[in-house]
Amino acid sequence: MKNYQKYLRQKKRQKRARTLKQMQNQRLPGIKRPGNSFKLANNTWKSPAILLAAGLVALILIVPTLIVVPFTNDSAAENVSKENKGEAKTAMEKTDDGLKEDSMSVAVMRHQTKEVENIPLETYVTRVVANEMPAEFEMEALKAQALAARTYVVYQLSNKEDPDGYVTDTEQDQVYRNDAELRKIMGKDYDKKMSKIKKAVAASKGKILTYKEKPIFPAFFSTSNGYTENSEDYWSNKLPYLRSVKSPWDESSPKFMDQKTMAVKDVGTALGVPLPASGGVPVEISRTGGHRVKKVKLADKSFSGKEVREKLALRSSDFTVKQKDDYLIFTTKGFGHGIGMSQYGANGMAKEGKNYKEIVKYYYKDVAITSVPETAPKLVSR
Repeated sequence: MKNYQKYLRQKKRQKRARTLKQMQNQRLPGIKRPGNSFKLANNTWKSPAILLAAGLVALILIVPTLIVVPFTNDSAAENVSKENKGEAKTAMEKTDDGLKEDSMSVAVMRHQTKEVENIPLETYVTRVVANEMPAEFEMEALKAQALAARTYVVYQLSNKEDPDGYVTDTEQDQVYRNDAELRKIMGKDYDKKMSKIKKAVAASKGKILTYKEKPIFPAFFSTSNGYTENSEDYWSNKLPYLRSVKSPWDESSPKFMDQKTMAVKDVGTALGVPLPASGGVPVEISRTGGHRVKKVKLADKSFSGKEVREKLALRSSDFTVKQKDDYLIFTTKGFGHGIGMSQYGANGMAKEGKNYKEIVKYYYKDVAITSVPETAPKLVSR
């Protein structure tokens, strides 16, 4: 650019010289020409030399500019394009574990549009953590949640028969919202919250939890009743890494206790069992090792604690039942299925100084932390 401006100044000087030369030739009466004391005869031999010099200068200045400018513009356009597409150079570089940001994407079925979106793995994990755990939680709890969220999606995609399988964006899998949706929800706190969450996710980038070199099913939930549950006591499968452990930190959770009151007839309708319209409803309860309801007998029919919780939309399968007139009062402890990592428990452990590795290894027994490429190479390469 500087060379081009110098060239323009040179052209102006040349034009001024030509104008003065023309005025010298015309010699109009009454017009003085300051600074032109030279004679026309003396300029006749200089003109070709000046023109030749000017031509050489123009070639020297203009040609490099014509060569450089187009490439400079292309480079700038390319940089703008990369910024718009979020393709920063660092995203393409390999991390220590060999995983690139763009080397694995997660196919997410958006429930509103019914369309599948392909999201880079770490971006997906960041947005899941933003939806599944409060950003106000301790950093180490957020790191533990990020590790669980990444493990969950790798486990799900690894176990799908369809190579083009996808996960949902709802509680059926993990809650996912895109950037625009998160901005709307978080409002003015978006930058602060997302900066913290991104830092938490980066701490375990490309890492997942494994048991015997395979991704685990990293169940997690909000709040325990003081204990987590063995997997087979709520689900049918017995998983060796999902064992019941004490979780006393949950008592400080705002979701630790809850009550729900329902009319006797509504309970009978929801459970599909005829309950007496008046008088007492006999209730018998047996419990699991995690202190939740294993079986409950209402009138003459038995249900699992899971069935009652889900059909009556209770917060937990740890409940007691009391009757008052024609109503049944269900008092619950905890919030969620109770298997795996308690989020409020993780936050409590973090407040006591435990790091995220200690947290996940407390709630998931005998697990290891390994890299995605090492454990699920097919997902990375597909």
